[in-house]
Amino acid sequence: MPFTVVPEVFEFEGFTLDLTRGCLRAGDRPIELRPKSFDVLRHLLKNPGRLVSKDELVKTIWPGIFVEDGALTHCVSEVRRALGDHSRRMIKTVPRRGYLFVAPVSLRTAGALSAPLTTSVSPSAEAPRLSIIVLAFANLSNDPEQGYFADGITEDVTTDLSRIAGMFVISRNTAFTYRNKPVDTRQIGRELGVRYVLEGSVRRSGGRVRVHALLIDATTDEQLWAERFERDMADLFALQDEITSRIANALDAELIAVEAARPSEHPDAFDYILRGRAVRLKPNSLNVYPEAISLFERALMLDPQSVEAQSLLAGALVSRVMNGLANSPREDLVRGEYLVDQALAASPNNAYAHFVKGEVLRAGGHFEEALPEYRTALESNRNLMPALTGLGWCKLYTGSIEAVVPLAEQAIRLSPRDPAIGSCYYLIGTVHLLQSHTREAIDWLEKARSAMPAVAFQRSRLASAYALIGETRRAAGELAEARKLDPGELFSSIARLRAFPGAWWGVPKIRALYEATYFAGLRKAGMPET
Repeated sequence: MPFTVVPEVFEFEGFTLDLTRGCLRAGDRPIELRPKSFDVLRHLLKNPGRLVSKDELVKTIWPGIFVEDGALTHCVSEVRRALGDHSRRMIKTVPRRGYLFVAPVSLRTAGALSAPLTTSVSPSAEAPRLSIIVLAFANLSNDPEQGYFADGITEDVTTDLSRIAGMFVISRNTAFTYRNKPVDTRQIGRELGVRYVLEGSVRRSGGRVRVHALLIDATTDEQLWAERFERDMADLFALQDEITSRIANALDAELIAVEAARPSEHPDAFDYILRGRAVRLKPNSLNVYPEAISLFERALMLDPQSVEAQSLLAGALVSRVMNGLANSPREDLVRGEYLVDQALAASPNNAYAHFVKGEVLRAGGHFEEALPEYRTALESNRNLMPALTGLGWCKLYTGSIEAVVPLAEQAIRLSPRDPAIGSCYYLIGTVHLLQSHTREAIDWLEKARSAMPAVAFQRSRLASAYALIGETRRAAGELAEARKLDPGELFSSIARLRAFPGAWWGVPKIRALYEATYFAGLRKAGMPET
């Protein structure tokens, strides 16, 4: 008579969920989970790759019992905390619908070897809005070593994309089943329930390697984005890191812009989040911040517990303050800090929330305290370019001026076409200005002005630099623009600028550099003392 053996152990990504002993382990280390959270993880592991609705989870975990919506959210948050940073690439939230466990899972029964559970997405499931499969990059060279390099590119891009908030990425194991098969992007989209397909190739020519990447809309088979990278092969690992980071950052911006442009008859919180993020891709200006903040406010009204909405709204508020575009900077900072603290309480490992916390601390002059927040953000998402620039500013303000330019240059390498690239130019220009490399400062600050024409602070830096080399007319013009862009009277006098926002000029040796260069130049440009 046939019989069924109940699986006793689930194995995944170095973790073990033992049903017999009722425990979760990472290697030999036990991890504490409350019973209901344990049950949530068990149900997700029993259904890898399948969209498990919130209703299904509630009915399974709390059969016949009414529970509030927050109970399930709390359990999922506890599971994610237990799995640490690994949870980002294993458990995907599909807004309004449920959860997907996308990592490969094996089960082991008493006396049996591990057997893989099927990982596939229901073809009938509607594709999440930010959903993608990274197909194995093709090795177009005869050199087998390039095959390993191509696979490394594929795996790293998959991992980096999975770090992006709201992104659903098909697991590497599933993606590699399409290797060496004819590619029909529409069929792949239907089979896996994804909207986008990324494919690519690697070719070696002499001492150089060329990588080509292509993003395709799986619903229309339309090519949305393409990029080619060609580099020397001196350090393959460094090359792999650079290329994968650049692809991930470019796709983050591209997919947000595409999804935000899709019409939606009845927008939900995620729609407003996408639209707000698309607005933030524009250069900073007086008009951009109110528009983005309004969209994030709507998202938060529809989903008050949304960590992403809380973090993005806080980030926009604080950024507005630091760019000198806030009418009520104190109110923006207080609200921003409250929102990001809420986000971190609910999601302690959220990379963007840690970045925003760093921004809040930097805006308040707490530079030493901000440094670990930026580092934590980068540990979770190495491609978070704004965290690199924030880290650079804090290095400057704490006196480590020699460490600043390398951080800004790293950010530029990671995302050379980033909408926020002007902030990197501005940071490098500021360092050159403080070091009295005035001509170099002007070159970088002019690039920053082209990228961010509506930021008053960088206009004032340029005014100072022009004045220091004797170009007083151009200096006066930039100072006039800074005053025009400033909603208050920050640039009306040296005293007012020096006093706001208190400690922004850093430790004494950095303040001395500002006095000898920046403020000296502004005096020559025509700014009065009081």
